[in-house]
Amino acid sequence: MIKNLVRTFGALSLALVPLLSSPAAHAAAPAVFAAEVTTLADAVGLVKVTEEDRTGYTRSSFKHWNSGEDASDGCNTRAEVLIAEAVVAPTVEAGCKLTGGTWTSYYDGQEVTSAGSLDIDHMVPLAEAWDSGASAWTAARREAYANDQGSDVSLVAVTARTNRSKADQDPADWMPPAPEAQCRYVGEWVATKLRWGLTADDRELEALKVYAEGPCEDTIVRYTPAAWPLVR
Repeated sequence: MIKNLVRTFGALSLALVPLLSSPAAHAAAPAVFAAEVTTLADAVGLVKVTEEDRTGYTRSSFKHWNSGEDASDGCNTRAEVLIAEAVVAPTVEAGCKLTGGTWTSYYDGQEVTSAGSLDIDHMVPLAEAWDSGASAWTAARREAYANDQGSDVSLVAVTARTNRSKADQDPADWMPPAPEAQCRYVGEWVATKLRWGLTADDRELEALKVYAEGPCEDTIVRYTPAAWPLVR
């Protein structure tokens, strides 16, 4: 199955909202942001640097998985991401049970034929997001972050082994084991940080610069700032 077009091209497109007729509806509508496209080196330069602080973090601070983009389909965010990223579409049975299907885990290049063997990885892990600014967000914004399907790089289906090896580490301490995946990974990491206005610590930023100024200098970063909820 070809990736869902929204996920495939979402980072390249302008954010779209329904046309709203009444002035009150317009006043309540979230802001619309255009996609940003830049080099990896310039993107890294846009990430603000601060010290990280994990005080108060719990995974339950980020509600997931919720009912996903389509609350009527009976599938949660995890299942919707699996359906969207399948190379060969799975069969969706009652209760959104997925059978069959094929996926490619880009972190390690493995082909996977069982949805249960995959994890949905938060590109920037929840703990790292908390350290980098999400501790100051509202619960609604943290839920939006944890279930973000508005960008095709925020959530990614990968083998459970690689996801658990990564855990909550940033690129200073963990990179995908497949060398050919690393420039893509760094670009998507930075795109996610910029999309959500997250910061980096000194070690993380230095690691990103090594890739941006070396093997990944030709990598292009595309991101659209998250529009909702706007209140931190």
